[in-house]
Amino acid sequence: AIAGEIERLRGLWASPGNALGQRLGELLGQPLGRESSAFDLLKRPELDYTRLMSVEGMGPVQSDRQVSEQVEIQSRYEGYLARQQVEIERNQRHDDQPIPCDFDYRQLSGLSAEVLQKLENVRPATLGQAGRIPGVTPAAVSLLLIGLRRGGREPLARAG
Repeated sequence: AIAGEIERLRGLWASPGNALGQRLGELLGQPLGRESSAFDLLKRPELDYTRLMSVEGMGPVQSDRQVSEQVEIQSRYEGYLARQQVEIERNQRHDDQPIPCDFDYRQLSGLSAEVLQKLENVRPATLGQAGRIPGVTPAAVSLLLIGLRRGGREPLARAG
């Protein structure tokens, strides 16, 4: 039901020149600046699902409150969720990156003393293992990846 309502709202377009856009402009107290789907309009802080559906031509209203609430949440957080998914996929690509058993963590000058100690004690075999050590931050894993790519040729500049 959620996916169906999202698709329906993605297919409803309001523009400054069409009747739906003009009715929305009246509701918002200002004309639309550009063409937008109803789903994208839900991202506006001044609109929620109920208010948007009050505009003639937007219906039928989803009667299940949980469905309409999820549609609203997915619209508002769509960009954030997409960025997080890209970050997850990027991290997964590097999960299997091996770390040489003799890697010198001290060359990574941006690491905190705590993270350095944990990496030296555990000696993870891969970046994925390093990232799962409690207290090892994503920033520390990024520094480690950069250090691995450099092949230990030179110390990294201190993060500042």
